[in-house]
Amino acid sequence: MSELAILERPAAASDEDSAKRRQIVSGARAVFLSQGFDAASMNDIARAAGVSKGTLYVYFKDKEQLFEAIVEQECETQAEGIFDFDPDDHDVEAVLTRLGFGYIRFLCRPEKASAIRVVIAIAERMPELGRRFYERGPGKGIAKLTAYIKAQVDAGVLVVEDCEVAAAQLIEAYQAMLFKSMVFNFVREPSEEQIARVVPTAVKVFLAAYRAPNA
Repeated sequence: MSELAILERPAAASDEDSAKRRQIVSGARAVFLSQGFDAASMNDIARAAGVSKGTLYVYFKDKEQLFEAIVEQECETQAEGIFDFDPDDHDVEAVLTRLGFGYIRFLCRPEKASAIRVVIAIAERMPELGRRFYERGPGKGIAKLTAYIKAQVDAGVLVVEDCEVAAAQLIEAYQAMLFKSMVFNFVREPSEEQIARVVPTAVKVFLAAYRAPNA
C-alpha cells in the first residue's frame, strides 16, 4: 500500500464520522425542538436521524451529551457575523441601524425561538450549558458591540460612561415588542414593517443619549 493511501485512510474515516455525527445532531435537534428535552427519547432521536440506536450510542453516551452538542452548534451559529464591526467606521447611526435589522432578522426566526425555549427550560437543571450558551451567544454579541462603542468614544463620536451597559441596553431595545412575543408564541415572527418601526427608534434613543455634542 502506498504512503499516500495510508495517509488518506484516517482522513476519510474522520470525514465519515463527522458526517454521521452531523446527521445524528440534526435529527436530535429536530426532536428536541418539537418535543422538548424531557419528552425526547433516544429511540425518537435514532429514528429522526435515520440511524440505529446502537450507532447513536457510538457517538453519544446519553441524551444530555447530545443536547450539549446541539447547544455547541447553536453557539457557533449565533449572529453569523452580524456583530463584526469596523472600529474606523464612524457613521454610528448607519452601523447600528444595519446591526439592528440584521440581528432581529436573525433572532426572530421560529427555529431560533424554539431553540432558546429549550435551552431556557433545561438551564436550571444544566446550568453549565445555559452559561455556555449565553457566553458564546448573547454575551459575545454584547462584548463585540461594547468594543465598537468604546472605539467611537475614543474617536470623540460618542460620550458613554459604561459602554457595556449601553451595548446591552441597545440590544434589548432592538428586541422590544418583537422577540418576547415570539418566545411566548404570541406571534410567529415579526414583519419587515414591525422591524422597521422598532429598530430605527432604538437607534435614535441610543444616539439621543450618547452622541457627542460636536459629532
